[in-house]
Amino acid sequence: MLPDQPPTFRQPSAAERPWWWRLEDAAGNEVAADEFAGKRFLSQADAESWVGEIWAELAEAGVDAVTLFEHERQVYGPMSLHA
Repeated sequence: MLPDQPPTFRQPSAAERPWWWRLEDAAGNEVAADEFAGKRFLSQADAESWVGEIWAELAEAGVDAVTLFEHERQVYGPMSLHA
């Protein structure tokens, strides 16, 4: 039997990366923007940096707002991606 893969070779679990964004349309429904959905982050700062870097791409993919979560706790949002 082989040992478990070391952390450097496996995807981190949700417990290891508890921060995530729900991507929403104008009506507040979740958007399945495949290349952006499901991203998880180690810290709130990492999550906020990520959305700050790609907000324009998210908007182009049909995302109107984002809501930040830590595990299942809503931290803030929805936050519009439009001026």
